[in-house]
Amino acid sequence: MPGENLTRDEAQERAALLSVDGYEVSLDLRSALGDIEAEPRTFRSVTTIRFRCAEPGATSFADLLAPSVTAVSLNGKDLDPGEVFDGSRIRLDDLRADNELVVDAQCAYSRTGEGMHRFVDPEDGEVYLYTQYEPADSRRVFANFEQPDLKAPFRSEVRAPEGWTVWSNGVGELVDGVWKFAETKPISTYITAFVAGPYHYVTDSYARTFDDGTTLEIPLGAMCRKGLAPHFDSDDVFLVTKQGLDFFHDHFDFPYPFGKYDQAFVPEYNLGAMENPGLVTFREEFIFRGKVTQASYEGRANVILHEMAHMWFGDLVTMEWWDDLWLKESFADFMGAFALVGATRFENGWITFANRRKAWAYRADQLPSTHPITADIRDLQDAKLNFDGITYAKGASVLKQLVAYVGQDAFLEGARRYFKRNAYGNTRLGDLLSALEETSGRDLATWSRAWLQTAGVNSLTPQVILSAEGRITELAVLQEAPESHPELRPHRVAVGLYRREDANGSLVRYARAEVDVVGPRTVVEELVGADAPELVLVNDDDLTYCKIRFDENSLATLRERLGDITDPLARALCWSALWNLTRDALMPARDFVGLVLRFAGRESDIGVLQMLHTWAHSALVHYAAPDWRAEGGRLLAQGALKELRLAEPGSQHQLTWARFFATVASDQADLQLLLHLLEGTAKVDGLDVDQELRWAFLEPLAAHGVADESLLGAELARDDTASGKRHQVRCLAARPSAAVKAQAWAQVVESDALSNALVEATIAGFAQPAQRELLAPYAAKYFAAIERVWSERSIQIAMDVVKGLFPSLRDSQETLDATDAWLTAHEDAAPALRRLVLEARDDLARTLRGQACDTAAGS
Repeated sequence: MPGENLTRDEAQERAALLSVDGYEVSLDLRSALGDIEAEPRTFRSVTTIRFRCAEPGATSFADLLAPSVTAVSLNGKDLDPGEVFDGSRIRLDDLRADNELVVDAQCAYSRTGEGMHRFVDPEDGEVYLYTQYEPADSRRVFANFEQPDLKAPFRSEVRAPEGWTVWSNGVGELVDGVWKFAETKPISTYITAFVAGPYHYVTDSYARTFDDGTTLEIPLGAMCRKGLAPHFDSDDVFLVTKQGLDFFHDHFDFPYPFGKYDQAFVPEYNLGAMENPGLVTFREEFIFRGKVTQASYEGRANVILHEMAHMWFGDLVTMEWWDDLWLKESFADFMGAFALVGATRFENGWITFANRRKAWAYRADQLPSTHPITADIRDLQDAKLNFDGITYAKGASVLKQLVAYVGQDAFLEGARRYFKRNAYGNTRLGDLLSALEETSGRDLATWSRAWLQTAGVNSLTPQVILSAEGRITELAVLQEAPESHPELRPHRVAVGLYRREDANGSLVRYARAEVDVVGPRTVVEELVGADAPELVLVNDDDLTYCKIRFDENSLATLRERLGDITDPLARALCWSALWNLTRDALMPARDFVGLVLRFAGRESDIGVLQMLHTWAHSALVHYAAPDWRAEGGRLLAQGALKELRLAEPGSQHQLTWARFFATVASDQADLQLLLHLLEGTAKVDGLDVDQELRWAFLEPLAAHGVADESLLGAELARDDTASGKRHQVRCLAARPSAAVKAQAWAQVVESDALSNALVEATIAGFAQPAQRELLAPYAAKYFAAIERVWSERSIQIAMDVVKGLFPSLRDSQETLDATDAWLTAHEDAAPALRRLVLEARDDLARTLRGQACDTAAGS
């Protein structure tokens, strides 16, 4: 619909005209029970909005996405819904200085994770509801002014089926059969929330006495589906929550402002989590049904702290428009890692940040869709796509650089002033920079232009000149930028020198210097005269955001001695740099695979090891020469099985190698071993093949034709849960059959019967690397379907289809040409759709360059 995609210009015009005094939202969710027979299933939503207009007599509009509107009243006058409501907007004519709008609508339950999502648990038939709005789906639940700068207090009430509990942002109580919620502080529409159903709910509390003698008490709650209750380790969730609240109170000097703190782990969630004040929502996969590694617990803790940081960065102080999305997401991403290391047992959180989060940023920043951290967001579709690696991970990396640049104390004091000046308001870039300039004494305009207002990633390479006696006569850092984004930025970096220091051959740092890299070449004076290094590591300690390159001697050292680096962060940075060389077609994929086979077994950090497995598999699938893939896969499977058998029984390393072995297993002997492990006729000492690991083994068995529909059905009977159903759907779609692929394609592309979670599972199973020829017919079908899918489906499902079904495994010039032909023929397609196709096209072109590099190495 024309009005569904709100533009920035429209939002600015409305913000200049209107200010909102308050919302009253009344929902009746009693229709949620029962089987779905008619679509759309709806619920009643009655909204009262009190607002002011700066120009009496003007016309504006409210937002609502609903199947029907029963009644609209403006300032006591009944309006004809058929005349004022077009399916996405309610026209408001002849506004007064003070106004009251009442909208009575029938809103639809969602199966896409947008708006009011309705989930029926196959295990027990129970119905669970939750909302998810960002950036603009609260209008699917109640009428409103859907933009972040029209903040207001909210009062809500909900009628729900008997026996249910309902939660919202404020404290709730059941009064005469109606759940009534305390009025909130002024907040944006996209962070209002409701959760309703027979959830398993656990409570705790947090208390803090401040230096002035005041005490803050926060009721804590955590919930999940009843079927997951046996697996719910709420004690650990509460532990991290309390540690985070202490940490942020210590550093922000602004007490948590939203009363209670509930955390809901909900089914079929599209995101990792969402920072609704007082009612944070998470994907329920953060409740672990089987054995997982410490990296999983660390990841969950990081997300808990990321969302908690949003209570200040995003909820208390909110960006005016999505251009400044980084003001909340970059800060939350940085603060999540900062608090993880500073407050919890996960003291190596910066290693994960350097190895995993930055990899996401480096990829996003080299796509044709790369953008400055402060982006140009024209409309809501732009906003939806900008929840990306630049806004999150690059932004967080740049903030880490800013802390090194201005100092941690000045940075935190600037944040404290920013909160106090702008509490419950909206801000732009300049508001934060002015506070940081005050506290640091630095002019941040130049820094901001270089880091926040330009795109692209720089490469830093050491240049070493030695004397005849083996000492450094000159060490310089060379900075390069791609032609498309030529900005050379100021970098505060540490340069580390490494050499063998003991009989074990350990590579350790023996000299370090911090320097401000400016321009194309910067000399590091402090290291002149040092002994010759075996390895020079630019950006040691990971202070800046850049791609690390190596001089020839350092690269030769890594090829032979990477596992000898004793410092885990330095080792992780080297692995990340080598992966970037592989992606950039500067290192053959088979060389990277060889390094993983040689050194990954010595990797102590479990998160880094898991990332190495992901990269090695990606190198094999995408960047290896086609005629070497079978050999590379055999080598990886042999290496994984060797490390699996060598790993300490029952250890997280053993579990990680078992999962990787399943990922790369392809010959009959390996597949039979997986099958026998499932059947219990083979064992690996200490390896517990629990239900989640069983499904991990079943997917490759299904993809290679060993596990048929009956075996997968028997496994579902064993695990007849929502999680089991998602696993089964993925495995069913993975089977090597033309009929299977046709059915999966039809279910996702031609029908909207599947929920978002099952769409995701079907897509994940559909594209199997071993089935390239089987998938060949779907390249043309993809390009014929995507524009229709984009126009007919919700943006979340459309994004999943466009990204997930791109024919990347049809990695040939022919597919690249077909992509270019589509882009040429569809220049007027939705910009967000074109962006996704352009990104996929760039990944494919990078794949072909990597394969050419690997082919040359093997010839």
